[in-house]
Amino acid sequence: MNQAIRSSWIVALTMFALVLGSLTFVQFFEAEALSENDWNNRALYQDFGKDRGSILVDGTPIAESVPSDDQFNFQRVYDQPEMYAHLTGFFSLVYGSSQLETAMSEELSGSSEELFFDRVVRLVSGAQSQGASVELTIDPQIQQLAWDMIPEGQQGSIVVMDPTTGDIIAMVSKPAYDPNLLAGHDSNEVINNFAQIADIPNLSIYFNPATESLVAPGSVFKLVDAAAALESGEFDAESVIPNPPVLELPGTDAGLPNFTNGGCASRTEADLEFALEQSCNTPFAQIAWELGQEAILEQAQRFGFGEGFQMPVDVTASQFPTDMDQAQLAQAAIGQFSVAVTPLQMAMVNAAIANDGVLMKPQLIKTVRAPDLSVIEDPEPEVFRESLSAENANLITDWMVNVTENGTAQPAAIPGVEVASKTGTAEVPDRATNAWYTGFAPADNPEVVVSIVMQNVDVATGAQLTSPNAKRLIEAVLNK
Repeated sequence: MNQAIRSSWIVALTMFALVLGSLTFVQFFEAEALSENDWNNRALYQDFGKDRGSILVDGTPIAESVPSDDQFNFQRVYDQPEMYAHLTGFFSLVYGSSQLETAMSEELSGSSEELFFDRVVRLVSGAQSQGASVELTIDPQIQQLAWDMIPEGQQGSIVVMDPTTGDIIAMVSKPAYDPNLLAGHDSNEVINNFAQIADIPNLSIYFNPATESLVAPGSVFKLVDAAAALESGEFDAESVIPNPPVLELPGTDAGLPNFTNGGCASRTEADLEFALEQSCNTPFAQIAWELGQEAILEQAQRFGFGEGFQMPVDVTASQFPTDMDQAQLAQAAIGQFSVAVTPLQMAMVNAAIANDGVLMKPQLIKTVRAPDLSVIEDPEPEVFRESLSAENANLITDWMVNVTENGTAQPAAIPGVEVASKTGTAEVPDRATNAWYTGFAPADNPEVVVSIVMQNVDVATGAQLTSPNAKRLIEAVLNK
Protein backbone atom coordinates (compact mmCIF):
# COMPACT_ATOMS: atom_id res chain seq x y z
CA MET A 1 0.00 0.00 0.00
CA ASN A 2 2.74 2.42 1.01
CA GLN A 3 4.65 1.57 -2.17
CA ALA A 4 1.59 2.35 -4.31
CA ILE A 5 1.15 5.72 -2.54
CA ARG A 6 4.81 6.57 -2.97
CA SER A 7 4.65 5.68 -6.66
CA SER A 8 1.57 7.86 -7.12
CA TRP A 9 3.29 10.79 -5.41
CA ILE A 10 6.39 10.37 -7.58
CA VAL A 11 4.25 10.35 -10.74
CA ALA A 12 2.29 13.40 -9.55
CA LEU A 13 5.43 15.35 -8.65
CA THR A 14 7.04 14.44 -11.96
CA MET A 15 4.01 15.64 -13.89
CA PHE A 16 3.90 18.85 -11.82
CA ALA A 17 7.60 19.48 -12.52
CA LEU A 18 7.06 18.91 -16.24
CA VAL A 19 4.11 21.32 -16.34
CA LEU A 20 5.99 23.93 -14.28
CA GLY A 21 9.08 23.51 -16.45
CA SER A 22 7.04 23.92 -19.63
CA LEU A 23 5.41 27.08 -18.31
CA THR A 24 8.78 28.43 -17.24
CA PHE A 25 10.30 27.67 -20.63
CA VAL A 26 7.44 29.35 -22.45
CA GLN A 27 7.29 32.40 -20.18
CA PHE A 28 11.00 33.09 -19.90
CA PHE A 29 12.87 31.47 -22.79
CA GLU A 30 10.31 31.49 -25.61
CA ALA A 31 8.44 34.68 -24.66
CA GLU A 32 10.32 36.90 -27.10
CA ALA A 33 10.01 34.45 -29.99
CA LEU A 34 6.27 34.02 -29.37
CA SER A 35 5.77 37.75 -29.04
CA GLU A 36 7.52 38.37 -32.36
CA ASN A 37 5.75 35.52 -34.19
CA ASP A 38 3.86 36.86 -37.20
CA TRP A 39 0.88 34.68 -36.27
CA ASN A 40 0.57 36.13 -32.76
CA ASN A 41 -2.28 38.55 -33.46
CA ARG A 42 -2.92 39.04 -29.76
CA ALA A 43 0.58 40.49 -29.26
CA LEU A 44 0.15 42.68 -32.33
CA TYR A 45 -3.19 44.03 -31.12
CA GLN A 46 -1.83 44.54 -27.60
CA ASP A 47 1.15 46.52 -28.91
CA PHE A 48 -1.07 48.59 -31.19
CA GLY A 49 -3.26 49.53 -28.22
CA LYS A 50 -0.45 50.80 -25.99
CA ASP A 51 -0.09 54.39 -24.82
CA ARG A 52 2.84 54.94 -27.13
CA GLY A 53 5.22 57.79 -26.30
CA SER A 54 5.25 61.06 -28.24
CA ILE A 55 7.73 62.24 -30.84
CA LEU A 56 8.39 65.91 -30.07
CA VAL A 57 9.79 68.94 -31.85
CA ASP A 58 10.58 71.87 -29.56
CA GLY A 59 8.34 70.29 -26.92
CA THR A 60 5.33 69.94 -29.21
CA PRO A 61 4.11 66.48 -30.27
CA ILE A 62 4.30 65.68 -33.97
CA ALA A 63 3.26 62.09 -33.20
CA GLU A 64 1.31 61.02 -30.11
CA SER A 65 -1.20 58.47 -28.84
CA VAL A 66 -4.61 59.76 -27.74
CA PRO A 67 -7.37 57.76 -26.01
CA SER A 68 -9.86 56.00 -28.28
CA ASP A 69 -13.19 54.39 -27.47
CA ASP A 70 -12.59 51.08 -29.22
CA GLN A 71 -10.78 47.84 -28.46
CA PHE A 72 -7.36 49.42 -28.96
CA ASN A 73 -7.69 52.08 -26.22
CA PHE A 74 -5.33 54.48 -28.03
CA GLN A 75 -5.10 56.05 -31.47
CA ARG A 76 -1.82 57.23 -33.04
CA VAL A 77 -2.16 60.83 -34.30
CA TYR A 78 0.30 62.87 -36.38
CA ASP A 79 0.47 66.67 -36.39
CA GLN A 80 1.72 68.54 -39.48
CA PRO A 81 1.82 65.03 -40.91
CA GLU A 82 3.18 65.53 -44.41
CA MET A 83 6.01 67.84 -43.36
CA TYR A 84 7.27 65.29 -40.81
CA ALA A 85 6.16 62.06 -42.50
CA HIS A 86 9.62 61.06 -43.73
CA LEU A 87 11.00 61.50 -40.17
CA THR A 88 8.24 60.05 -37.98
CA GLY A 89 7.21 57.37 -40.42
CA PHE A 90 3.93 55.65 -39.49
CA PHE A 91 2.60 53.10 -36.99
CA SER A 92 -0.05 50.93 -38.61
CA LEU A 93 -1.90 47.75 -37.69
CA VAL A 94 -2.02 46.79 -41.37
CA TYR A 95 1.35 47.98 -42.73
CA GLY A 96 3.64 47.85 -39.69
CA SER A 97 5.87 50.86 -39.03
CA SER A 98 8.69 52.89 -40.54
CA GLN A 99 11.37 55.51 -39.79
CA LEU A 100 11.43 56.74 -36.16
CA GLU A 101 8.34 54.72 -35.29
CA THR A 102 10.50 51.66 -36.08
CA ALA A 103 13.95 52.87 -35.04
CA MET A 104 12.75 54.10 -31.62
CA SER A 105 9.98 51.54 -31.17
CA GLU A 106 11.32 50.05 -27.92
CA GLU A 107 11.49 53.47 -26.30
CA LEU A 108 8.15 54.66 -27.68
CA SER A 109 6.37 51.45 -26.69
CA GLY A 110 7.91 51.42 -23.19
CA SER A 111 9.66 48.08 -23.70
CA SER A 112 13.27 49.28 -23.63
CA GLU A 113 15.68 48.14 -20.90
CA GLU A 114 15.91 51.70 -19.57
CA LEU A 115 12.19 51.60 -18.73
CA PHE A 116 12.27 48.26 -16.86
CA PHE A 117 11.73 49.73 -13.41
CA ASP A 118 9.00 52.02 -14.72
CA ARG A 119 7.19 48.93 -16.05
CA VAL A 120 7.57 47.16 -12.70
CA VAL A 121 6.18 50.16 -10.77
CA ARG A 122 3.21 50.47 -13.12
CA LEU A 123 2.54 46.73 -12.97
CA VAL A 124 2.47 46.77 -9.17
CA SER A 125 0.38 49.93 -8.97
CA GLY A 126 -1.98 48.87 -11.75
CA ALA A 127 -1.28 52.07 -13.68
CA GLN A 128 -1.54 52.21 -17.47
CA SER A 129 1.74 51.37 -19.22
CA GLN A 130 3.31 54.32 -21.07
CA GLY A 131 6.13 54.75 -23.52
CA ALA A 132 8.99 57.23 -23.46
CA SER A 133 8.88 60.50 -25.37
CA VAL A 134 11.49 61.23 -28.03
CA GLU A 135 12.56 64.85 -28.59
CA LEU A 136 14.13 65.62 -31.97
CA THR A 137 16.92 68.06 -32.84
CA ILE A 138 14.66 69.66 -35.46
CA ASP A 139 13.99 73.41 -35.33
CA PRO A 140 10.29 73.82 -36.25
CA GLN A 141 10.69 77.24 -37.89
CA ILE A 142 13.58 76.11 -40.10
CA GLN A 143 11.71 72.88 -40.90
CA GLN A 144 8.65 74.85 -42.03
CA LEU A 145 10.78 77.22 -44.11
CA ALA A 146 12.56 74.33 -45.83
CA TRP A 147 9.27 72.55 -46.46
CA ASP A 148 7.74 75.60 -48.10
CA MET A 149 10.74 75.93 -50.43
CA ILE A 150 9.95 72.71 -52.31
CA PRO A 151 7.00 73.37 -54.64
CA GLU A 152 4.10 70.93 -54.56
CA GLY A 153 4.63 68.34 -57.25
CA GLN A 154 8.41 68.84 -57.20
CA GLN A 155 10.67 65.98 -56.19
CA GLY A 156 13.38 67.26 -53.87
CA SER A 157 15.07 67.16 -50.47
CA ILE A 158 16.63 69.72 -48.12
CA VAL A 159 18.95 68.96 -45.19
CA VAL A 160 20.06 71.60 -42.67
CA MET A 161 22.53 70.59 -39.96
CA ASP A 162 24.96 71.90 -37.36
CA PRO A 163 28.48 70.95 -38.51
CA THR A 164 29.97 71.12 -34.98
CA THR A 165 27.52 68.65 -33.38
CA GLY A 166 25.95 66.74 -36.28
CA ASP A 167 22.47 67.78 -35.11
CA ILE A 168 19.87 67.82 -37.88
CA ILE A 169 18.15 71.22 -37.81
CA ALA A 170 15.73 70.47 -40.66
CA MET A 171 15.12 67.55 -43.01
CA VAL A 172 12.30 67.61 -45.55
CA SER A 173 11.42 65.84 -48.78
CA LYS A 174 8.60 65.94 -51.30
CA PRO A 175 6.48 64.23 -52.37
CA ALA A 176 5.15 63.20 -48.95
CA TYR A 177 2.02 61.61 -47.47
CA ASP A 178 -0.22 61.76 -44.39
CA PRO A 179 0.67 59.01 -41.86
CA ASN A 180 -2.76 59.45 -40.22
CA LEU A 181 -4.23 57.67 -43.22
CA LEU A 182 -2.34 54.51 -42.25
CA ALA A 183 -2.81 54.72 -38.47
CA GLY A 184 -6.57 54.16 -38.36
CA HIS A 185 -8.30 51.25 -36.64
CA ASP A 186 -10.55 50.34 -39.59
CA SER A 187 -8.40 47.98 -41.66
CA ASN A 188 -10.49 48.30 -44.81
CA GLU A 189 -10.29 52.07 -44.67
CA VAL A 190 -6.52 51.94 -44.12
CA ILE A 191 -6.10 49.61 -47.11
CA ASN A 192 -8.11 52.00 -49.30
CA ASN A 193 -6.01 54.92 -48.07
CA PHE A 194 -2.82 53.06 -48.89
CA ALA A 195 -4.03 52.48 -52.45
CA GLN A 196 -4.43 56.26 -52.87
CA ILE A 197 -0.98 56.95 -51.41
CA ALA A 198 0.56 54.31 -53.69
CA ASP A 199 -0.60 56.35 -56.72
CA ILE A 200 1.60 59.33 -55.76
CA PRO A 201 4.60 59.36 -58.16
CA ASN A 202 8.12 59.00 -56.73
CA LEU A 203 6.86 58.11 -53.25
CA SER A 204 7.43 55.12 -50.97
CA ILE A 205 5.94 55.12 -47.47
CA TYR A 206 8.91 53.11 -46.17
CA PHE A 207 11.56 55.41 -47.58
CA ASN A 208 13.09 58.75 -46.49
CA PRO A 209 14.53 60.38 -49.63
CA ALA A 210 16.90 62.62 -47.65
CA THR A 211 18.68 59.65 -46.08
CA GLU A 212 17.93 56.75 -48.44
CA SER A 213 17.59 58.02 -52.01
CA LEU A 214 20.69 57.79 -54.22
CA VAL A 215 20.95 60.74 -56.58
CA ALA A 216 23.57 61.75 -59.15
CA PRO A 217 25.49 64.63 -57.48
CA GLY A 218 27.00 66.38 -60.48
CA SER A 219 29.56 69.06 -59.70
CA VAL A 220 29.06 69.14 -55.93
CA PHE A 221 31.19 65.98 -56.01
CA LYS A 222 34.15 68.16 -57.05
CA LEU A 223 34.55 68.96 -53.34
CA VAL A 224 35.62 65.33 -52.88
CA ASP A 225 38.05 65.66 -55.81
CA ALA A 226 39.54 68.85 -54.33
CA ALA A 227 40.01 67.17 -50.95
CA ALA A 228 41.61 64.11 -52.59
CA ALA A 229 43.97 66.33 -54.58
CA LEU A 230 45.17 68.26 -51.53
CA GLU A 231 45.34 65.23 -49.23
CA SER A 232 47.46 63.37 -51.79
CA GLY A 233 50.23 65.95 -51.53
CA GLU A 234 50.50 65.98 -55.32
CA PHE A 235 48.47 69.19 -55.67
CA ASP A 236 48.38 72.45 -53.75
CA ALA A 237 47.05 75.99 -54.14
CA GLU A 238 49.73 76.76 -56.72
CA SER A 239 49.11 73.74 -58.94
CA VAL A 240 48.02 74.53 -62.49
CA ILE A 241 46.00 72.09 -64.61
CA PRO A 242 45.20 72.30 -68.34
CA ASN A 243 41.67 73.61 -68.91
CA PRO A 244 40.65 72.69 -72.47
CA PRO A 245 37.07 73.33 -73.62
CA VAL A 246 36.72 69.61 -74.40
CA LEU A 247 38.72 66.71 -72.97
CA GLU A 248 39.12 63.70 -75.24
CA LEU A 249 38.04 60.52 -73.47
CA PRO A 250 40.40 57.57 -74.14
CA GLY A 251 38.89 54.60 -75.90
CA THR A 252 35.85 56.55 -77.10
CA ASP A 253 34.83 58.92 -79.86
CA ALA A 254 33.33 61.25 -77.26
CA GLY A 255 34.71 64.18 -75.35
CA LEU A 256 34.01 65.65 -71.94
CA PRO A 257 32.94 69.30 -72.40
CA ASN A 258 33.75 72.01 -69.93
CA PHE A 259 31.04 73.81 -68.02
CA THR A 260 29.76 76.46 -70.43
CA ASN A 261 27.57 78.66 -68.20
CA GLY A 262 30.44 80.11 -66.14
CA GLY A 263 33.85 81.57 -66.87
CA CYS A 264 35.80 78.40 -67.67
CA ALA A 265 36.43 79.47 -71.26
CA SER A 266 38.38 82.53 -70.10
CA ARG A 267 41.45 80.43 -69.16
CA THR A 268 43.34 77.66 -70.92
CA GLU A 269 44.88 76.65 -67.58
CA ALA A 270 43.33 76.69 -64.13
CA ASP A 271 44.40 76.34 -60.54
CA LEU A 272 42.13 74.48 -58.13
CA GLU A 273 40.58 77.68 -56.81
CA PHE A 274 39.45 78.84 -60.26
CA ALA A 275 38.36 75.33 -61.32
CA LEU A 276 36.14 75.05 -58.25
CA GLU A 277 34.90 78.64 -58.48
CA GLN A 278 33.74 78.24 -62.07
CA SER A 279 32.99 74.49 -61.78
CA CYS A 280 35.27 73.55 -64.68
CA ASN A 281 34.95 69.89 -65.65
CA THR A 282 38.14 69.18 -67.55
CA PRO A 283 40.65 70.03 -64.80
CA PHE A 284 38.89 67.77 -62.28
CA ALA A 285 38.76 64.88 -64.75
CA GLN A 286 42.53 65.21 -65.24
CA ILE A 287 43.09 65.34 -61.47
CA ALA A 288 41.20 62.05 -61.18
CA TRP A 289 43.34 60.53 -63.93
CA GLU A 290 46.53 61.57 -62.19
CA LEU A 291 45.46 60.43 -58.72
CA GLY A 292 43.68 57.27 -59.86
CA GLN A 293 40.27 56.00 -58.87
CA GLU A 294 41.52 54.39 -55.65
CA ALA A 295 42.58 57.78 -54.28
CA ILE A 296 39.22 59.35 -55.12
CA LEU A 297 37.41 56.36 -53.61
CA GLU A 298 39.48 56.52 -50.43
CA GLN A 299 38.73 60.21 -49.98
CA ALA A 300 35.03 59.62 -50.63
CA GLN A 301 35.05 56.92 -47.96
CA ARG A 302 36.64 59.35 -45.52
CA PHE A 303 33.56 61.50 -46.03
CA GLY A 304 31.29 58.52 -45.33
CA PHE A 305 30.74 57.01 -48.79
CA GLY A 306 30.25 53.26 -48.84
CA GLU A 307 28.97 53.03 -45.27
CA GLY A 308 25.37 52.78 -44.17
CA PHE A 309 24.54 53.70 -40.58
CA GLN A 310 21.69 54.66 -38.25
CA MET A 311 20.96 58.13 -36.85
CA PRO A 312 18.80 56.28 -35.53
CA VAL A 313 16.86 56.01 -38.84
CA ASP A 314 18.62 54.14 -41.61
CA VAL A 315 21.05 55.97 -43.88
CA THR A 316 21.88 54.34 -47.21
CA ALA A 317 25.54 54.14 -48.20
CA SER A 318 26.48 56.59 -50.96
CA GLN A 319 28.37 55.07 -53.88
CA PHE A 320 31.51 55.78 -55.84
CA PRO A 321 32.10 53.14 -58.53
CA THR A 322 35.18 50.97 -58.99
CA ASP A 323 36.76 49.10 -61.91
CA MET A 324 36.30 52.07 -64.26
CA ASP A 325 38.15 52.82 -67.43
CA GLN A 326 39.60 56.28 -68.00
CA ALA A 327 36.53 57.62 -69.76
CA GLN A 328 34.27 56.46 -66.94
CA LEU A 329 36.61 57.84 -64.29
CA ALA A 330 36.55 61.27 -65.95
CA GLN A 331 32.76 61.31 -65.78
CA ALA A 332 32.74 60.00 -62.20
CA ALA A 333 35.09 62.82 -61.18
CA ILE A 334 32.38 65.35 -62.05
CA GLY A 335 29.65 63.40 -60.22
CA GLN A 336 28.24 61.55 -63.20
CA PHE A 337 28.56 57.95 -64.46
CA SER A 338 27.52 55.72 -61.50
CA VAL A 339 28.26 58.13 -58.65
CA ALA A 340 25.18 58.24 -56.41
CA VAL A 341 24.73 60.09 -53.12
CA THR A 342 22.05 60.77 -50.54
CA PRO A 343 21.18 64.42 -49.89
CA LEU A 344 22.45 63.83 -46.33
CA GLN A 345 25.81 62.65 -47.69
CA MET A 346 26.50 65.97 -49.40
CA ALA A 347 25.60 67.77 -46.17
CA MET A 348 28.15 65.50 -44.44
CA VAL A 349 30.88 66.39 -46.95
CA ASN A 350 30.31 70.07 -46.27
CA ALA A 351 30.02 69.55 -42.53
CA ALA A 352 33.47 67.93 -42.48
CA ILE A 353 35.02 70.80 -44.44
CA ALA A 354 33.26 73.34 -42.21
CA ASN A 355 34.41 71.60 -39.01
CA ASP A 356 38.18 71.70 -39.72
CA GLY A 357 38.11 68.31 -41.41
CA VAL A 358 36.27 66.46 -38.61
CA LEU A 359 32.98 64.85 -39.62
CA MET A 360 30.48 64.55 -36.77
CA LYS A 361 27.89 61.78 -36.91
CA PRO A 362 24.49 63.11 -37.99
CA GLN A 363 21.93 62.91 -35.18
CA LEU A 364 18.15 63.33 -35.00
CA ILE A 365 17.58 62.60 -31.30
CA LYS A 366 17.96 65.36 -28.71
CA THR A 367 16.64 63.54 -25.62
CA VAL A 368 14.54 60.54 -24.64
CA ARG A 369 12.44 60.94 -21.49
CA ALA A 370 10.63 58.37 -19.35
CA PRO A 371 6.94 58.96 -18.51
CA ASP A 372 8.06 60.70 -15.28
CA LEU A 373 10.10 63.09 -17.51
CA SER A 374 13.46 61.79 -16.29
CA VAL A 375 16.08 61.70 -19.03
CA ILE A 376 16.99 58.15 -20.05
CA GLU A 377 18.95 59.05 -23.21
CA ASP A 378 20.88 62.24 -23.88
CA PRO A 379 23.05 61.63 -26.96
CA GLU A 380 26.41 63.40 -27.02
CA PRO A 381 28.05 64.66 -30.24
CA GLU A 382 30.05 61.83 -31.79
CA VAL A 383 32.96 61.97 -34.21
CA PHE A 384 32.13 59.92 -37.29
CA ARG A 385 35.38 60.26 -39.22
CA GLU A 386 38.52 62.36 -39.65
CA SER A 387 37.91 63.36 -43.27
CA LEU A 388 40.82 65.68 -44.08
CA SER A 389 43.37 67.93 -42.41
CA ALA A 390 42.29 71.24 -40.90
CA GLU A 391 44.72 73.04 -43.20
CA ASN A 392 43.20 71.55 -46.33
CA ALA A 393 39.65 72.01 -45.03
CA ASN A 394 40.33 75.70 -44.48
CA LEU A 395 41.84 76.06 -47.94
CA ILE A 396 38.79 74.47 -49.57
CA THR A 397 36.59 76.75 -47.45
CA ASP A 398 38.35 79.80 -48.90
CA TRP A 399 37.79 78.45 -52.41
CA MET A 400 34.10 77.81 -51.65
CA VAL A 401 33.72 81.42 -50.50
CA ASN A 402 34.97 82.43 -53.95
CA VAL A 403 32.27 80.20 -55.49
CA THR A 404 29.70 82.39 -53.70
CA GLU A 405 31.37 85.72 -54.34
CA ASN A 406 32.63 85.25 -57.90
CA GLY A 407 31.36 81.93 -59.21
CA THR A 408 28.29 79.79 -59.76
CA ALA A 409 26.61 80.36 -56.35
CA GLN A 410 26.36 84.16 -56.31
CA PRO A 411 22.60 84.10 -55.51
CA ALA A 412 23.55 82.55 -52.13
CA ALA A 413 25.62 85.59 -51.10
CA ILE A 414 24.62 87.33 -47.85
CA PRO A 415 25.86 90.87 -47.14
CA GLY A 416 28.25 90.87 -44.20
CA VAL A 417 28.50 87.06 -44.03
CA GLU A 418 31.02 84.88 -45.86
CA VAL A 419 29.13 81.93 -47.33
CA ALA A 420 31.02 78.85 -48.57
CA SER A 421 29.18 77.21 -51.47
CA LYS A 422 29.23 74.65 -54.25
CA THR A 423 26.60 74.13 -56.91
CA GLY A 424 25.98 71.17 -59.17
CA THR A 425 23.93 70.16 -62.17
CA ALA A 426 23.73 66.43 -62.84
CA GLU A 427 22.34 65.20 -66.13
CA VAL A 428 19.66 62.52 -65.80
CA PRO A 429 17.57 60.72 -68.47
CA ASP A 430 14.92 62.54 -70.51
CA ARG A 431 17.01 65.72 -70.81
CA ALA A 432 16.33 66.74 -67.22
CA THR A 433 18.81 67.57 -64.46
CA ASN A 434 19.30 67.28 -60.72
CA ALA A 435 20.04 70.77 -59.43
CA TRP A 436 22.21 70.95 -56.30
CA TYR A 437 23.41 73.48 -53.77
CA THR A 438 25.54 72.63 -50.78
CA GLY A 439 27.40 75.01 -48.47
CA PHE A 440 27.84 76.51 -45.01
CA ALA A 441 28.18 79.78 -43.10
CA PRO A 442 29.72 81.80 -41.62
CA ALA A 443 32.84 80.54 -43.35
CA ASP A 444 35.18 81.51 -40.50
CA ASN A 445 32.99 80.04 -37.73
CA PRO A 446 30.39 77.75 -39.30
CA GLU A 447 27.02 77.36 -37.60
CA VAL A 448 24.92 75.84 -40.36
CA VAL A 449 25.27 73.51 -43.34
CA VAL A 450 22.62 73.46 -46.06
CA SER A 451 22.24 70.81 -48.77
CA ILE A 452 19.49 71.10 -51.40
CA VAL A 453 18.64 68.88 -54.36
CA MET A 454 15.76 69.40 -56.78
CA GLN A 455 15.33 66.42 -59.07
CA ASN A 456 14.25 66.26 -62.70
CA VAL A 457 14.18 69.98 -63.40
CA ASP A 458 15.50 72.15 -66.19
CA VAL A 459 18.64 74.17 -65.53
CA ALA A 460 16.86 77.51 -65.08
CA THR A 461 14.27 76.14 -62.66
CA GLY A 462 16.96 74.34 -60.68
CA ALA A 463 19.02 77.51 -60.31
CA GLN A 464 15.97 79.34 -58.95
CA LEU A 465 15.23 76.62 -56.38
CA THR A 466 18.71 76.05 -54.95
CA SER A 467 21.14 78.91 -54.25
CA PRO A 468 18.48 81.58 -53.47
CA ASN A 469 16.71 79.20 -51.09
CA ALA A 470 20.02 78.28 -49.45
CA LYS A 471 20.54 81.99 -48.73
CA ARG A 472 17.14 82.22 -47.02
CA LEU A 473 17.78 79.13 -44.92
CA ILE A 474 21.23 80.28 -43.82
CA GLU A 475 19.90 83.73 -42.92
CA ALA A 476 17.07 82.19 -40.92
CA VAL A 477 19.41 80.01 -38.88
CA LEU A 478 21.94 82.79 -38.26
CA ASN A 479 19.20 85.21 -37.20
CA LYS A 480 17.70 82.91 -34.55
